[in-house]
Amino acid sequence: MFRNVAPQKTLRPGYVVVYPNRDKASSKTTKLIVIVLLIISVVLMLAITLGGWTKLEGLKPVNIIWCLIYLVMGYYIWRWNRGLLPLAAALAILLLILAVIAGTGLAGTSWFDRAHVGFAAPQTPFGGKGLSPDTLGTLTLILAPVQVLLIMFAMQGFAQGWNVEQEVPAEEARRRGGKSSAPPAEPATA
Repeated sequence: MFRNVAPQKTLRPGYVVVYPNRDKASSKTTKLIVIVLLIISVVLMLAITLGGWTKLEGLKPVNIIWCLIYLVMGYYIWRWNRGLLPLAAALAILLLILAVIAGTGLAGTSWFDRAHVGFAAPQTPFGGKGLSPDTLGTLTLILAPVQVLLIMFAMQGFAQGWNVEQEVPAEEARRRGGKSSAPPAEPATA
């Protein structure tokens, strides 16, 4: 079916593959910022989900799955997987929309409206008292700019070309101090 595709990468003897864009300080910083923003998003989502457990309408499983997806994405981005950056940005766009709608009350009652008389306090899934409606509303509104930052830095990381490869002699790769994808080839013996 794929007749013209090489079954594996072939390197010239004495050469290794390096990723020069991964060694740049800007790439390392962007990767770290994206991972930190993903973790902050997970912490905020879990705080909102657990702190307002009894008052959430049915997105509890979605919130927990979303947190797990963000954590898995963070793990693979830590391993320089550039392909997940657009996916992280797309999920951040969706979460941004949800956070703005929930935080401002565009689709009904916001968390801030639940602080008035006649609304019961939220409970946690463990039976304790949940977070106050004002705290939940504030956390929801804080989630929105975090998602905007995640979108910006994920797209910046995608543009940095973490996947660019160069085939260089093994001595040059050692001199650069970069990590290679393959060990140096054995010298040919006659």
